[in-house]
Amino acid sequence: MSQPIANVNTNINTSTSTNTNTHLKPHTFNHSDAELTDFAPRILNWFDISGRHDLPWQQHKTDTPNPYIVWLSEVMLQQTQVTTVIPYFQRFITSFPTVQDLANAQWDTVAEHWAGLGYYARARNLHKGAKQLVEIIKTTGRFPQTVEDWEAISGVGQSTAGAIVAMGLHGYGVICDGNVKRVITRWAGIDGDITKSATNKALWALAERLTPTEDSGHFAQAMMDMGATLCTRRHPSCEVCPINSDCIAYAEGKQDFYPVKAKKKAKPSKFSKVILIQNVQGELLWLQRPDSGIWGGLWVLPMQFEKKTQGKTVISTSLQEAAYESENTLAEQIIDKWIADNNGQLQLQSISAELFDDAPIKHTLTHFHWYLQPQALPLTPAQSQELSATLADAGIHFVWQTATHAKAHLGLPKAMLKILQSLA
Repeated sequence: MSQPIANVNTNINTSTSTNTNTHLKPHTFNHSDAELTDFAPRILNWFDISGRHDLPWQQHKTDTPNPYIVWLSEVMLQQTQVTTVIPYFQRFITSFPTVQDLANAQWDTVAEHWAGLGYYARARNLHKGAKQLVEIIKTTGRFPQTVEDWEAISGVGQSTAGAIVAMGLHGYGVICDGNVKRVITRWAGIDGDITKSATNKALWALAERLTPTEDSGHFAQAMMDMGATLCTRRHPSCEVCPINSDCIAYAEGKQDFYPVKAKKKAKPSKFSKVILIQNVQGELLWLQRPDSGIWGGLWVLPMQFEKKTQGKTVISTSLQEAAYESENTLAEQIIDKWIADNNGQLQLQSISAELFDDAPIKHTLTHFHWYLQPQALPLTPAQSQELSATLADAGIHFVWQTATHAKAHLGLPKAMLKILQSLA
């Protein structure tokens, strides 16, 4: 396990900096040992007086911390705001109060509880990780006790592992997530690109130096709170910051410059028709996505990916057929063929605008924008029976459910919820 280091050089080469609004020369500044040592007490004092102490997963005030609660919350909080996470966390804890409950749950139940939170690989990793943890507990009688052992759990990285050990076990653990990186890059004036390995190593070294060996969980919670509520991305509250007296960014008036990160490429756009295939009972056809890929294991309406479109901001036409077809599942290919074979007897009904950038339903994923055009396809009893038989013969997981029942009982991605909401 890593221990705090004695000295940290924060002189990072700025040759990789990509912020075009401001240019800084390389810093030669190094904080003194006294300033480094005094960092944690100032943060902790601020947190004790002004920090949040009512979050449902916080463990810094208990003598019997629960690593399961911290693990669950840390995964949920990855790339997601606290206010969004709280109701999901509370639902999870109510339905799965122990790691054994989560491990024993059916995937569909877990997916239903996660639906709408996004980044669904996290839910799959939680379910898989719960099963791993149960096996470890059966063998050792307890949760993993070290950062290294937690990193072996599905979906747990270095910072998450440090948070679990520090806050969930009250051991020594270091965190260096996005909030922490923002705080220490501003304070130390680290102007290297944080997506680069050299800068990341320097940030981790500094985070280790700043983390106290005693009560590192209290410090971890304080640093997270500091980044989330005080040292925010935009409009940080520097005037009331406990470390503003020796903060480089504050002294230079360059808070918006830090942290430096390579500019992201513009996201391409994709366009799809979403087919609301409806039987005479008013039920819609829902397909379960494959475990891997986008929305793995969740339930969706069938989609037809548009290979050609007149959308106004298609960034790269090189995506073309291969990229679109790679998103098409076997179930959707079967449905596309079935619709084509029965074209003379079916009537697709457009129920939204054309697939332009101002289409009513836009959903943004990590790597692209997705514009969705709902279309209705009512079926006769004979047609719905024929389509069901075709899908069943191919081993496709599907159900017929009303929109209301699907929202209540299926794990639906946010894009599907948007579609149902637009039709209400």
